[in-house]
Amino acid sequence: MSEQVKTNAGEPEPLLVRREPPLGWLILNRPQVRNALNLRTWQLIVKGIAELGGDPDVRVIIMRGATPEAFISGADISEFPSLRANAEQARIYREAPGNATSALTNCPKPVIAMIAGICIGGGLQVALACDIRIGARGTRLGVPAARLGLAYPLEGAMSLVQVCGAANARDILMSARIFDAEEAYAMGLLNKLVEPAELEDYVRQYAARMASNAPLTMAAAKAAIREGLKDGAERDLKAIAEMITRCFDSDDYREGVCAFLEKRPPRFAGR
Repeated sequence: MSEQVKTNAGEPEPLLVRREPPLGWLILNRPQVRNALNLRTWQLIVKGIAELGGDPDVRVIIMRGATPEAFISGADISEFPSLRANAEQARIYREAPGNATSALTNCPKPVIAMIAGICIGGGLQVALACDIRIGARGTRLGVPAARLGLAYPLEGAMSLVQVCGAANARDILMSARIFDAEEAYAMGLLNKLVEPAELEDYVRQYAARMASNAPLTMAAAKAAIREGLKDGAERDLKAIAEMITRCFDSDDYREGVCAFLEKRPPRFAGR
């Protein structure tokens, strides 16, 4: 489903943005390196989330690889020597993954990771920043940082702990082993596990059902969960209270009640 968009250098664009209302797609498009994340891809994730997040016709965002061979194989280590040559370059490169995962986490719309093939290292960090992870059987996952002498970022480690618990996080990070989708599902890393041939249809149907829900309510739920995972002193309780009030004052709330009483599907407008 990917588009053949070229950069000025004639290379395929590493991240494609596709609108298919009510769905929006972020398609990782570096199959030649199994979607290894270079600096430009990290930066385009931020841009793509902003584009789809600001589109009122898009209710749910799906991130996937251009081919079923890979979701993301990790960071593009081949870039390290040239793009970390001085302190300023190193700072920009170091901040890029955090900016991308923050964009995914803070996007008001639900983001689904459609995972197939491999999901390794930085790929797992990206997947953990998504709200829902749906994987195909046969997918391989892991964080090999310990075999490379790299330290996994605090945000990634905390996401692992929050999703699958401290014991599993220690196993994943310290063993640096690769594990299969069945084990990832048992850990809670994957919300759903389906056959490879059924993955896209399943994700589309799941996302379409989600997209039929009230956008303001989904945004409030995502924000409440995000704030609830923070330490108590860091939670923005005022912002959550305002989002809840906005839901009760919305046209969508009135539409939802009317639809329930009239025994018909609601038609939410996001206001």
